[in-house]
Amino acid sequence: SAVAEGDLTQSVEVAARGEVAELKDNVNLMVANLRETTRANQEQDWLKTNLARIAGLMQGHRDLLELARLILGELTPLAAAQYGAIYLATDVVDPRSLRQEFTRIATYGFVKGGLTRFELGEGLAGQAAMERKPILITDVPPGYLKVGSGLGQAAPVSVAVLPILFEDQVLGVLELASLTRFSGVHLAFFDQFVGTIGVAINTIMASSRTEALLGESQRLTTELQERSTELQRQQAELRRSNAEL
Repeated sequence: SAVAEGDLTQSVEVAARGEVAELKDNVNLMVANLRETTRANQEQDWLKTNLARIAGLMQGHRDLLELARLILGELTPLAAAQYGAIYLATDVVDPRSLRQEFTRIATYGFVKGGLTRFELGEGLAGQAAMERKPILITDVPPGYLKVGSGLGQAAPVSVAVLPILFEDQVLGVLELASLTRFSGVHLAFFDQFVGTIGVAINTIMASSRTEALLGESQRLTTELQERSTELQRQQAELRRSNAEL
């Protein structure tokens, strides 16, 4: 009987330890899930807040160079990057071959080197523009790019090459380089933010085209009025000559 009671007690203790261990595992799992949920919520809040903030800052700008500098000044440090550049698309060079050029108009943390312009399909930036897809480079090879300050230079770890699109039209390319790897929330931010940049750039370009057309219309109207005035003067002169005859 004593042996049976001992076995029973031992069984109860084993079961209790098992339940405690299971409960501990469940608590640990709940804590881990809570931490993950909290982290995900914090990242979403960061993403939405900064998207709205920078989009608000971009509103009302009418100069592309000013807008590009604003974007790099806000986005580069926000993404823990140390280098940034924006290339703007120019008109198609040769309509038959669809050649298109991109010119660098603004930089952040720039060190001498790199391309000031490139064509569609040329280099990684040109490839990203041609494919209309971002290109992410991790473990950047030595000599690819240098991020520098007054104290020295170092090769970046990650480079993001992001085409700027509006309704499937390539308006430019944004490049960012970081001494650390871009996080998942940074990449998600890039994916959403380049669309906002595309809208802003297209708005400025459309306004510029409208102003150019308006200016041309006003020039033609003025020219027409001048010609009409000259024609009236000539007709008056002709009438006076006829009267004298």
